Amino acid sequence: MNNNSKVVASFKNFLIEIGELSYFTARFFKELFNPPFELKEFLRQCYNMGNRSLLLVSVTGFIIGLVFTLQSRPTLEEFGAVSWMPSMVSISIIREIGPIITALICAGRIGSGIGAELGSMRVTEQIDAMEVSGTNPFKYLVVTRILATTMMLPILVFFGDTIAIFGSAMVENIKGNVSFLLYFNQVFDSLQFSDLIPTTFKTFFFGFAIGLVGCYKGYNCKKGTAGVGLAANSAVVYTSMLLFIIDFIAVFVTNIFYG
Repeated sequence: MNNNSKVVASFKNFLIEIGELSYFTARFFKELFNPPFELKEFLRQCYNMGNRSLLLVSVTGFIIGLVFTLQSRPTLEEFGAVSWMPSMVSISIIREIGPIITALICAGRIGSGIGAELGSMRVTEQIDAMEVSGTNPFKYLVVTRILATTMMLPILVFFGDTIAIFGSAMVENIKGNVSFLLYFNQVFDSLQFSDLIPTTFKTFFFGFAIGLVGCYKGYNCKKGTAGVGLAANSAVVYTSMLLFIIDFIAVFVTNIFYG
């Protein structure tokens, strides 16, 4: 097979993947509004994805706040603009750094976990057994997980942003002798609704993308047990790419309406 044939085959497979993912998304919205509603499983998934990710998100956010402040402080000192540190750090973290880093962390932890879990169930024919028994596996396994990631990611992002700003305040308290009260007063004075609303809105899309791709890769897992690892790995890769695309679109649209 020559190079042109490989390019054509790759492009064809890409289009097929896009079509199958679109069909998977349409099926999700169709099943979403049809009873029965698996509330208990939805709450269990929210607990698994939210509560068990708090420690990882907290540590990551705290380190981001520390490093970002330590790296920015010398440059601001050269221009005599250290007083701008609270507003610069808070706006940067809340608008961009916090949401995208938290989403990538959750893509690695939650997305791969969903892909591996559903892939294992597909390979061991548990999903087929649910279909035979009269249970709707798509409703029970896919819809609940996508909804859980969509609902929990904004909460995790808010929590991570708060920890990151607290880490930045700790650095300023130690190095600049700035009280926590003064620091957070400057943070809240610099923030506006135009900073919070678009950011919060796009985190729902981040969560939806993580759940959708993870469920799609796991639910359609093939090639036996080797496909489980492939499903988990590809879920993280595809989700990470999709997150950056969504983030670019969100920033572009935000600049149109709030620019």
